[in-house]
Parts: sequence; C-alpha cells; structure tokens
Amino acid sequence: MKIIKLTFLICFLTSVNSYAQPESESTTSSNAGWFTLGGRSTVSLFDLDGTGLGTGGQFRIQLSNRVNTDWFADYITINMKEGVRSTYYHIGWSVLYYPFEELRYPKLVQPYILAGHCFDYNEKTAINTPSISKSRWGSAIQAGIGAHFNLSKRFDLSLTAQYMIHLTKELEVEQHENGDIHIQDHSHNSLEGHLLATVSLNYKLFRLWKK
Repeated sequence: MKIIKLTFLICFLTSVNSYAQPESESTTSSNAGWFTLGGRSTVSLFDLDGTGLGTGGQFRIQLSNRVNTDWFADYITINMKEGVRSTYYHIGWSVLYYPFEELRYPKLVQPYILAGHCFDYNEKTAINTPSISKSRWGSAIQAGIGAHFNLSKRFDLSLTAQYMIHLTKELEVEQHENGDIHIQDHSHNSLEGHLLATVSLNYKLFRLWKK
C-alpha cells in the first residue's frame, strides 16, 4: 500500500501541470507510443490456498488507439488454514484491447479486455516451523476485463478482474492428525488458478514515438 500511496502523491502533483499543457502535447489523434508507469494492489480470491493481499508495480506501452500492453510484477501472501504461509511472485505481461472506439482515451471511463502470460514462483512455509518449506517455479495464463478511470489527461485509476490459471504442478499441504505438516508436489498438473482483483494508479510519463 505504501507504493500505491507514493505513486498517487507523485502522479497527483505532476498531473496538475498536465492541464496547463497545450492540447497537442497531451491528447492527439493517435495515442500510440505512450509509456505509463504505475503502482498496484491485488487481492487473490477463490484460491485453494485461501484469500490473500499483494502489492506490485507495472508499466504500459501503448501500441495503438485500440491496443495497449501491460507489464507487471506482483508479490502476494496468503495465510492458509493449515498454519502455512503461501507466497506468490508474478512477473508477466498482458495485451489490453479497447473494444469501444468512442470510449477511448481521453474519455473518463475506458473499458478493456485483456489476456496474457506470466511466470510465477510459489513458496509455502509452515508459520511455526519455518524449516518446513517448499517452493516451485511455474507458468500461468490470465484473461479478464477492466476499465481505466481517467482522472486527468495523463493520470488514471484502473480496476481489473482477471482469472489466472497455473500451467505447472502445484504445492499441496497435508496436515496429519498429530499436527505434522507436509508440503509436496501434486502428482499431475491440476490447472488450478485464482481470481485476481487489482486496483492501480498510473501516470503517462512520456511518448516513446509519435505518429
């Protein structure tokens, strides 16, 4: 949350100046080339591990009026009922498509659909016995919907809901009657996943190219 607050403060102060810029500098007939930087907070839902909260960052590179790309990194922790902490690290990318041309930037609300891929690292550790721990590297795909709320010509708040499916073996926690905890790999790829609800604050820093 500290990242979100810091990003909000910086973006708010700099976005005030963006309204004083000539229209040609901030809004043109083509929005391709914008480089956007932001901070984000994510809630993980409907995961077999439970519900977790995370934080991270992202940047965007817009390819055209209808297509944008989002490159992100997340850190999410989940306290499982078995007394195990599950930690996820996500590094990935998504393609954002704006289906409504009439609602494209700089309209106040700009909906989009997205799909992408990420690499993820998961570590499960017994909270009371840290020596009991196991980790794995994996891969995942995600798809969902979202919307930008353009608060100024360069500053936006974005809400996204996406379902992420893991393509690799998951870590399984077993708690025996005597209280012993065992963490082991699934015997097969389960295609398990979780719903990620993300709120982010983003600022258009500069244009990498112009039409």
